[in-house]
Amino acid sequence: MDLNQLKQYSDEREGQKEFYEFFLPRIDNSINMNDILNDYSDGVVKGNILEFKLDINDLNATLFQTIKYLSSMRIKGKPIPANMFLISLNSRVAYLYKSNDYIDFIERPYAGGASKDNIGFVCSKYNAKYQYSKSLDAENMIKELRTQHYTKIHIDENCIVGWATSYYRDFPNASKSSFIGDKKGSVKIIGEIRKPEKYKDYIYPYDKEDNKSFRYLMDKLNDNLQKKNLGAYYTHTIYAEKSLELVREAISRVPKGNDYVIIDRCAGTGNLELAMTIEELSHTIVSTLEYYEYRLLMQNYGDKVRHIIPPAETENTYYNGSVRGADALDKEYIYNEIIQGYVLNPKCTIILFENPPYTEPTSIEHQRKKKSKESNVWKRSYVIGEMKKEIKGQAVNDLGNAFIWSAFKYYLRQPTDSYIVYSPVKYWKAQHLINKRFIRGFAFNRRHFHLKQDACVMCALWSNENSNIDEIILQGYDIQKDGTLSDAVELQVKRIYNRFSEKYYDKRSMNDATTDGILIGLNGTEAKEGVKRYQNSYYHKSIIGYLVADASGFDNPDTKSSLLISGRYNGHGFYLREDNFLEKLPLFAASRYIAHNRQWTERGRIMKSADGAEEYFKDIKNGKLEQWLLKCLLFCVLEPQNHIRTILKASDGRKYINQLCFDNINGLTLASEAIRKLKMNVKEKQIMEQWTKVLTDAKHTKNYNKKINYGLYQIKEELNTKHTDDRGKTIWDYPSLNGNIKTLALLTKEYYNEEIVPMLFKYQILK
Repeated sequence: MDLNQLKQYSDEREGQKEFYEFFLPRIDNSINMNDILNDYSDGVVKGNILEFKLDINDLNATLFQTIKYLSSMRIKGKPIPANMFLISLNSRVAYLYKSNDYIDFIERPYAGGASKDNIGFVCSKYNAKYQYSKSLDAENMIKELRTQHYTKIHIDENCIVGWATSYYRDFPNASKSSFIGDKKGSVKIIGEIRKPEKYKDYIYPYDKEDNKSFRYLMDKLNDNLQKKNLGAYYTHTIYAEKSLELVREAISRVPKGNDYVIIDRCAGTGNLELAMTIEELSHTIVSTLEYYEYRLLMQNYGDKVRHIIPPAETENTYYNGSVRGADALDKEYIYNEIIQGYVLNPKCTIILFENPPYTEPTSIEHQRKKKSKESNVWKRSYVIGEMKKEIKGQAVNDLGNAFIWSAFKYYLRQPTDSYIVYSPVKYWKAQHLINKRFIRGFAFNRRHFHLKQDACVMCALWSNENSNIDEIILQGYDIQKDGTLSDAVELQVKRIYNRFSEKYYDKRSMNDATTDGILIGLNGTEAKEGVKRYQNSYYHKSIIGYLVADASGFDNPDTKSSLLISGRYNGHGFYLREDNFLEKLPLFAASRYIAHNRQWTERGRIMKSADGAEEYFKDIKNGKLEQWLLKCLLFCVLEPQNHIRTILKASDGRKYINQLCFDNINGLTLASEAIRKLKMNVKEKQIMEQWTKVLTDAKHTKNYNKKINYGLYQIKEELNTKHTDDRGKTIWDYPSLNGNIKTLALLTKEYYNEEIVPMLFKYQILK
């Protein structure tokens, strides 16, 4: 092909596509355009990053944009290509620059889009210029594009997490010690960042002897398995400083003449203690289980606190990434003679100040590594064994609860002893783990604890005095973009006493049903044989669906709430019948609360309860809730998480018709019949009109089957199809249908919060 005869481009993507189609087969015919488009750049081919412009009018600005892409790659822990190619499509010119010449700029973080604010950068002369419409230049350019060399970068706090993530992904059996190491510890494990072997072509050796620069990131540098085993207990410094108000209030309660100690059994690198005064530190005892955090804890606080456990590092301190003698759940730790010297002293007041680790009993990481038993090590600890003698139920499955329970069991003895603890409110609200006097507390946003989700975590000051209270008030604080605390918001936390399954689930005998029905997966289709765990799958002509409204809280809401055509493969719900579906649907509506109210103040604070069941059933009986139940029906039918599908021929040979939809193509459904009784307001009429638009569009799609009664979800999954164009962009096959679905979702969300939610709170279905 004569590149001089190629057309002048008006679309950059088109020119980029033709460039790759022409040159990639010569560079490496095993890759295609989809393989090289990443990190928002125009392509990374072997050891080369390419940036395309229709016409390059400013080499300085174009190069700076490319440098920003490389900066982002470094932060993500990706190798930095040695070559930067700037390609001017319409003039058929490629400029080559060497990334090593701009390493100082690559190693800086940049805010905002890479294509913005690039004017003013000054670059050196390019290393080569290729007029690739000419054969010799094209061959020389291809030769360079075939190279796979990289520019080494320096590790710092901006990129360490990215490189750790890459390391554990590339080497799944690696550990924190093999990645980070420490030159000064008694354990002489140097680590990849200090002596690169696997990444020797990508990074320079980290030359600092300690890991102090990473102190606020140490929890994020654990491998995935260790993260789950240890839990996450990083505390943002702004929150740590705020919570010292509670510590100082606890100190003010110390009786005159008493000594006091502040014990933090899970101090990490010491974030909670960062803003303490010298006097407060002199009363503090700290420990942490993870070895490299212990090293930093010793370095930062060894000469300031009263005690660190263990008090000094020996050759026996290190054990498989952990610290011998520092496991707060071990009997050895509880009866440590240093701590016991204070616990047994009646003239010493005990104050515990902690952000306990949080972890689940099993995780995907453990399953992938076939080490699920390792995730339960803490469940075999001394504290858990003793806890099970007194506590029953789900509370013993939470690692954080083991710290909270043991605090009152083994450390706090006098009424003036105190516990300041960070934890989701469920230990008090739903699990009733403690019944102590609440003095004061804050609510913080868990997103700032190195987590990805907005949620509420409580930091409470508890007195070691028995008390039965139903409600506490927290002062809530988020962290603003400028790094300061937001204004306080008052947040109410009410205890719950009854679960949905106890009061609302339909537990009537299924003796009138057969057990040869089908089981359904989360996506509304029949569950695959390999994942079935629920033994009985009932069928009866009066059964219209299966409702799951599991758990009190809103962790994993899309798996804890389901509306399906038949029994869910793993249970946790009940069958909906023709005679009770209206009174049961509010449970499903309540389960969708967090999906439509994602503010940090809601998740972890608001929960589902059956405390108002008696009043709820009484008002149903007297007809007071007739119209509101129909409103719930309207919402539930059009809620996207309603995954009921019509199945024309199931594996049991039966036809399952979606009765909770408003499509009457094959006769009136139960939902359509019931909704006629709703005295519709303007908003409800608008929603129904929008549904009609969706259904009308659906009937004109290629996959439409008039034998099916379609609900919204089945339309979305089976009819609202899409494809990806050659630029990787998603194209919806039916823009009108897709747009009308989005509009309906917005209308339904607004309707839910205006018409449904207030009554859910009134009847304590949400609390």
